[in-house]
Amino acid sequence: MLAPEGAEEGPDMADRYDLVIVGMGSGGMVAAEFAATLDLKVAVVERDRVGGDCLWTGCVPSKALLAAGKVAHHMRTAADFGITAVEPQVDRKKVWERIRSVQDQIAATDDNPDRFREMGIDLVMGHAKVTGPNTVLVEGDGDRELETRYTLLCTGSRPANPAIEGLDEAGFVTSESLFELTDPPASFVNIGGGPIAVEMVQAFTRLGIPVTLLQKGPRILPRDEPALVELLVEKLRKEGVDLRFDVEVQQVTVEGGTKVVHGTEDGSPATWEAEELLVAVGRAPNVENLGLEDLGIETTRKGVVVDNRGRTSVDTIYACGDIAGRYLFTHSAAYEGVRAVRDMFFPGKGKVVAAVPWATFTDPELAHTGLTEAEARERFKGDVDVWRMDLAHNDRARADGASEGSIIVLTHKKVIVGAHILAPAAGEMIHEFALAIEESIGLSELSQFMHVYPTISTSVGQLAGEAAFEKAEKLRWLVKRK
Repeated sequence: MLAPEGAEEGPDMADRYDLVIVGMGSGGMVAAEFAATLDLKVAVVERDRVGGDCLWTGCVPSKALLAAGKVAHHMRTAADFGITAVEPQVDRKKVWERIRSVQDQIAATDDNPDRFREMGIDLVMGHAKVTGPNTVLVEGDGDRELETRYTLLCTGSRPANPAIEGLDEAGFVTSESLFELTDPPASFVNIGGGPIAVEMVQAFTRLGIPVTLLQKGPRILPRDEPALVELLVEKLRKEGVDLRFDVEVQQVTVEGGTKVVHGTEDGSPATWEAEELLVAVGRAPNVENLGLEDLGIETTRKGVVVDNRGRTSVDTIYACGDIAGRYLFTHSAAYEGVRAVRDMFFPGKGKVVAAVPWATFTDPELAHTGLTEAEARERFKGDVDVWRMDLAHNDRARADGASEGSIIVLTHKKVIVGAHILAPAAGEMIHEFALAIEESIGLSELSQFMHVYPTISTSVGQLAGEAAFEKAEKLRWLVKRK
């Protein structure tokens, strides 16, 4: 193990590390595991539980809830497949108990602290404060100062709480507290229209929990392709989700044990009431009390300012994931963490820029990578081709009764610059397009790869085939003739 920069080798190396990682969530876990494979001495400081938001408040519990909602939906709509439909009898407490059991299974296996200790990683419990370019103070049961060559900040983010009169007094839940409930409420009003909110309102509705979603803007999921969002809105409303747009929330009161949201919809006064409120209006980075200001490390409302290598203004201190404010996804945090470690310890310069794919796990899923149509037209001055294949032309989608979706691909000078999918398992399909964007591949080139039939991905091959046929038509004068 190498001594920290500027430090001499000494007999007591217990608190001297090659890398100290602050935060054992998605980014920290993967970065630590990668660093451990490089025979580096690594410490991770964690103030709460290994696994971070993804395991305890985000990806895992929300997907377990969505899975329960899908089962209930299939029971309710079984008649569409020639099977007698039944109205599911939902035990909300047992649904939440299963969610916790899934979390416990992961916590006992893949996210078990002992697994990381067996890799040689020191797990230090307490609150971390960066005290210098090569030092981290751990405040807890007896303060401990760690010396390190590099520090990687992976402290994540937390739900943002809007300033709404009466909200704190009325009480509410966020993604952090939703899955800790032991007696889930019978109805919700949801404030916010991003991915977390939209996933939850569909799950609630399918489980027989009435919910109203209040969105400040004219549509949900504003970062996704509008044409596909419109299709998703139709699907959600058909299932009974109450979506309200152009809402201004002004006040929250409690009347007779019911929580009442007061505001306007399209400028007209309106109220909405439910047993509980779910607030999902975005996230705030966990940058407080880390000592960054004392080191001159700049932060904004989005997080720590880093360069395209993941470095802060102190070049031995890196940041990745939500705290770095790029993309607030588990997979991007893990990617950025690995790239940062690579930049620290390998020759050359790494980069943490990529065609980041993401998905909103509604049913159908909505996946995205690269530019939207509006973004592409702005960037390329309108020189954009839009390719679209509706799932109504996909045999597997029709067989599965899931033809309410579409694939949209955007190209500039024949090269893919954006892709958007509304389909079952869209999150599984989007990676092909992310790779294509990263490698500057043309849509017609994807036709050279066979797509299994019958799958939803067959439509990717069909769309690529159309592009190839168009190219071939222009070259038909080269065809050999008798």
